[in-house]
Amino acid sequence: MITAILYLVLGGAYLVVIPGILLFYLKARWYTAGSIERTLLYFLVFFFFPGMLLLSPFLNFRPRRRSLES
Repeated sequence: MITAILYLVLGGAYLVVIPGILLFYLKARWYTAGSIERTLLYFLVFFFFPGMLLLSPFLNFRPRRRSLES
């Protein structure tokens, strides 16, 4: 029973928790990250790709539409 709970916790962290934190960190640091930090972030995106793919339909980080006054 302990083994099943451990697998569930580690799987949830790998597929949901860490990729979610990584996505929000990427959003915050996208334009200001240095080259070494960007390389580390790209490695983490590659490493946690299944979780990123799982969360991507639910998180939308596109810029909001501008309202143009005319």
